[in-house]
Amino acid sequence: MDSSKAAHDFLSFVNASPTRKLAFLLMGLWKIADLLTSLAFHAVHSVKQRLSEAGFKEIKEREAWASICQPGGKYYLTRNTSTILAFAIGKKWKPGNPVAMIGAHTDSPCLRIKPVSKRQSEGFIQVGVETYGGGLWHTWFDRDLSIAGRVMVKTAKGEFMQKLVKIDRPILRIPTLAIHLDRQEPFTFSKETQLFPIAGLVAAELDRQGKGEGEEPSSGDNSTTDNSGGPFKPLKVFTERHHPYIVELIATEAGINPTDIVDFEMLLYDTQKSCIGGLNSELLFSPRLDNLEMSFCSAMGLISSVASSSALENETSIRLISLFDHEEIGSQTAQGADSNLLPAIIRRLSVLPPITDSSDSDKSYEQVGHDSSSSTAYEQTLSTSFLISADMAHSVNPNYPGKYESNHRPEMNKGTVIKINANARYATNSPGIVLLQEVARRRNVPLQLFVVANDSPCGSTIGPMLSAALGTRTLDLGNPQLSMHSIRETGGAYDVEYAIKLFESYFEHFSELESKIFVD
Repeated sequence: MDSSKAAHDFLSFVNASPTRKLAFLLMGLWKIADLLTSLAFHAVHSVKQRLSEAGFKEIKEREAWASICQPGGKYYLTRNTSTILAFAIGKKWKPGNPVAMIGAHTDSPCLRIKPVSKRQSEGFIQVGVETYGGGLWHTWFDRDLSIAGRVMVKTAKGEFMQKLVKIDRPILRIPTLAIHLDRQEPFTFSKETQLFPIAGLVAAELDRQGKGEGEEPSSGDNSTTDNSGGPFKPLKVFTERHHPYIVELIATEAGINPTDIVDFEMLLYDTQKSCIGGLNSELLFSPRLDNLEMSFCSAMGLISSVASSSALENETSIRLISLFDHEEIGSQTAQGADSNLLPAIIRRLSVLPPITDSSDSDKSYEQVGHDSSSSTAYEQTLSTSFLISADMAHSVNPNYPGKYESNHRPEMNKGTVIKINANARYATNSPGIVLLQEVARRRNVPLQLFVVANDSPCGSTIGPMLSAALGTRTLDLGNPQLSMHSIRETGGAYDVEYAIKLFESYFEHFSELESKIFVD
């Protein structure tokens, strides 16, 4: 896969197909495009499709795995539909052997529709929203916005199921105030009162409903209880909490009746498609590069590493990716990196029995006794495993070079960035750098180093929290980008391929390299 193809592959994971002019040059980038236009639910759905096509089998946390997960098998599972974990088991796996892991996250800062969003002011229909994560919220003004997310539906059988919805046309906009009316510098605003999108005009909605000026738009069944003997409704009906036409649009997209909707989690997104940019098509202009790019590269690296039918024949380890939700708000949820998900999965995997008739399986890591459920298998697996925390990094910004440490200014299209911080905001240390250099050398992948300046704040990742929880060696890295947490971000087109090759090499060579790095 050449670098332009990989970038094009990524963009199809985000939004759409390329024009014919760029189709051959950039084919690989577009596979990421449908992901980049996605929010966490849709991103996980897209990864699931790719894993299934690559022969991975879906399993459930609630199932017993002893008879399901076998050496040589490939599996994935989800939690809350917004976190996904996939793994491939080497055919020479033994209990207590290592797990080669990559962790990333599926969420990005955005605006979320409030539980009661119905508003109108000065003849405009408005939608109440709340902020999710630490976004650059001024970049959301004057953008063509729409909504996507998850809808909970009641079926004819009285069961409740979820449907994913994405309205693929602009329906919302957050308007700025004209400069003639307020010449404030810098631009400031209230996130509570001035960040409400407009969804249209009250007059237009009255006209759609066949009503006259001065009447109120219909809100459907607006009772909280039915005094005629109908069922009690604990909450106001949906069309009283939200604008009925928005509910209708969501129902139409989901292929259901509006009355079937019980609840939803709907997020705003920018309808402008991700695209290739730059004079020489060397840049990515896109929403949510942080962190869907690393999620995509992690998934594709795993898939590529097991594409050959013999890929797992001599493998003694497990190859695993975990793409978490809620990193942008601290990870302390059931589907976040600070949950029990990864420790629980590793515990279950660490005691999986080997293939008993393998004549040379004893050449892998030392057996953990004769009982595959040995009480020390989990601890032995953690002590020999390795985690790459993959989260996008900062490229040097040519308009603000003074904000960067002078000898650590990552550049786009020059390779994945190793992130280091003396105060452990990143989990990287020297043994991890040694391992990653060897992995990169075998596939000719360039690497860069980054530390923040001493007078600059430093962000963090899931790396430190997972390394502390697991006691597993960890390294933080990511591809360089500009405008992190903006509604539109900029990355390097060729860095996508670099990261995929790096992760593929990591999975292929970890078992060999891990045993050569002696640090206790």
